[in-house]
Amino acid sequence: MVGPGGVAGINPDMEPPGTEQPSYDVSAITDSLFIASIIRTRHVEHVRSLGVDLVLSMIWFAPPRALTRPPFRLMRLPSVDSPLVPIPLFMLRRGASAAVLVLESGGRVLIFCLGGIHRSVAMASCILIARGMSADEAMDTIVAKRPVADPRAHHIERQIRAFERDWLRRQRPKTAPVV
Repeated sequence: MVGPGGVAGINPDMEPPGTEQPSYDVSAITDSLFIASIIRTRHVEHVRSLGVDLVLSMIWFAPPRALTRPPFRLMRLPSVDSPLVPIPLFMLRRGASAAVLVLESGGRVLIFCLGGIHRSVAMASCILIARGMSADEAMDTIVAKRPVADPRAHHIERQIRAFERDWLRRQRPKTAPVV
């Protein structure tokens, strides 16, 4: 999916005349985990008021520069919302691992993509799985708090379940060889 303006790297605040852009909205999934649609420069103060420490950007084009400065830590995880190009597991692991560290230290995390419906929802599901929920519990929790979320879209749910299997496999303690 190409971002606003039609080209990756376009300033997300520059909206071509006559184009309809998704509106900004944020949902608190937990007290410290948020999902949002696209964040523009005019929304940064609201993000700051949420006390967010880590921002995970799931879009291809550059997010507002203010998100790269303290108090924020920005992690870019550019992905495409397409059944033909699944979100790579390494990217889901990277984002979930970073988010878990922030959440365990009492911080807050916000994930955003263009509409806050698929990619950010997949990442939030993976974070909840990494914190101990099952895939079904994570997806149900998100939909309950963000009705527009669609974690059951085939290409999204497939990656959430793949993450759950991968995460659980990696978390199992290594057993000592039997002698």
